[in-house]
Amino acid sequence: MEAGFLQGRAGPIFYVLHPASRTPVRGRVLFVPPFAEELNKARRMVALQARRMAHEGFAVLLPDLYGCGDSGGDFSDARWEIWLDDLTCCLDHLESASGDESPVILWGLRAGALLISDLLATHAPPVAATVLWQPITNGEQHLTQFLRLRMAAAMMGGDKESTGQLRARLESGEAVEVAGYTLAPELAAALAKARLAPPQNGPLHWCEINDIEGAALSPASTRVLEAWRQQGVEVHASVIAGEPFWNAPDILEAPELLDHTMGCLRRSASLGRAA
Repeated sequence: MEAGFLQGRAGPIFYVLHPASRTPVRGRVLFVPPFAEELNKARRMVALQARRMAHEGFAVLLPDLYGCGDSGGDFSDARWEIWLDDLTCCLDHLESASGDESPVILWGLRAGALLISDLLATHAPPVAATVLWQPITNGEQHLTQFLRLRMAAAMMGGDKESTGQLRARLESGEAVEVAGYTLAPELAAALAKARLAPPQNGPLHWCEINDIEGAALSPASTRVLEAWRQQGVEVHASVIAGEPFWNAPDILEAPELLDHTMGCLRRSASLGRAA
């Protein structure tokens, strides 16, 4: 395992690189993290998956984007466009570090899926496949859910706030603190505008986690994916048994998701080599 800092546009980007344990490298994987505290809750699952990937011959880069984790800046300094530049920098490092032509795979969790969509639209990196864990499709809804964390805390203290009031404060240019994170109005506006779009290259592996045995894909996801299939997108959607580890009070694992994701990568690496 290699850890260090890359020089991003706004400041240092902390990363962990898990080199492939064998040659030739089967693929290069960039993890695109979720929003705010969901990253910390998911770190164990992400680390477990990255180690599995590396053991099977994939090089995996796990970044903390600017203003998050061990990277430079505070969360109040974070901006959506800075994060997109950070991801481009991470892709460059991943490709140079692996030193080969193995397929590039993007792997995103929750709001990381929205970042992947914007990255593909604005920077167009060559990608062989995309793997999404519990993807967010609508940034505005995700922002509303995030602001509700502040509302819940305020109610416990005897105060009342609405998401409309908090949005108005953000739109007036005021930063708002939510669950220990100072949310800048620029970042809030960019998140609210973000929408999930289908990748234009390679298959999409859509993974939803549900703790109810035999659960089906959510109706909203079914509608989105059916529309994408009609556009010619190769979609592989699955519901995997497990707990919502990204927002649970305790640090949880979802072993079946780890196994399923490895199957997605094996298929994607084979397709990338064939292409």
